[in-house]
Amino acid sequence: MKKIKVGIWGLGRAGYGMHIAEIEKFPEMFEIVAGCDIDKERIRAAKEKLPSCRFYGKPEEFLKDTEVELISIATRSPDHTAHAIRALATGKYVFLEKPIALTYAEAKKLKKVSAKYPGRLYLRHNRRYEAPFNHIREIIAGGALGNIYEVKLHRHGYQRRNDWQTIIGCGGGQLNNWGPHIIDHALRFLESPVAKVWSDLKNIAAAGDAEDHLKIVLTGENGRIVDIEISGGAAIPQPEYVIFGAKGALVCQDNTITMKYIDPKQKPLKIKAYPDNPPLNGVFGNAETLKWVEKSIPVAPKTGYDVHHIWKGLYEAIREGKPYPITIDEAIEVVRVTELAKRGTKFATK
Repeated sequence: MKKIKVGIWGLGRAGYGMHIAEIEKFPEMFEIVAGCDIDKERIRAAKEKLPSCRFYGKPEEFLKDTEVELISIATRSPDHTAHAIRALATGKYVFLEKPIALTYAEAKKLKKVSAKYPGRLYLRHNRRYEAPFNHIREIIAGGALGNIYEVKLHRHGYQRRNDWQTIIGCGGGQLNNWGPHIIDHALRFLESPVAKVWSDLKNIAAAGDAEDHLKIVLTGENGRIVDIEISGGAAIPQPEYVIFGAKGALVCQDNTITMKYIDPKQKPLKIKAYPDNPPLNGVFGNAETLKWVEKSIPVAPKTGYDVHHIWKGLYEAIREGKPYPITIDEAIEVVRVTELAKRGTKFATK
């Protein structure tokens, strides 16, 4: 297997803390050969971890490194679009951290530029590979829950956060932090173009001026609803996934899926609504007895995916020509929904 030589642009929480460790899980596929950051302390720490790599304090020097084949962009959120465009201009492959852009206009500009470099831009929506997400989609596809009419997605915690991710001017806020992941999940669960977006954003516990608690309700043209709640101010977390179907329901928390659905062997009788008064000594409603299947199972998708497997998908796309699961249009739709959720609020991008 021919390794892909990687240069990491941005050596902070994502580049240093995530990308390096994830890449090291696939030593037969990738080799980190270079890194870039304007912060000398970040470079010093990265050198200690990767002593054989070259490190640059100036992006223009980093971009000229001829050994680098793939640039993994992990700089601050407001720089993602501009840095991706600069990296694409070198002719190298580009792996762009989320959010791909802070505005819908930026996202469309990125698409236009990337069209000049076909097959070069890849988007790091790594939660598309999340194990519970994939297992739940497999269950839905199996039909046991019947027609899905509502999905609830939660990411809850409580943290009095005070870093740049809490400041609007730095591209902070939960909509740009957890938001791209969960909105991407929501759009996959919706299985339909978005017809309506409702949102409510608040600042609860974080120190900055950006939102740290949000609720977004997406309604699809198919009538399905996806209710998103992401919070840094929720002390008691709710299940990460709740799925309601016409024949049953599912919840998932802490890598355990709990299901309850009508036994497929049972054939429910046809029922009819009557306008008459029910008997005084009878049963209100339909008296039929439904047979239920109830079980809890560990998360274990047939795909075997987990979030770090996005690197395997990236390698297969570049070296083997396999389809990469996240398209530019899907990522742009995430940015569009994000912008609609912020529109008219004090949290809109400044």
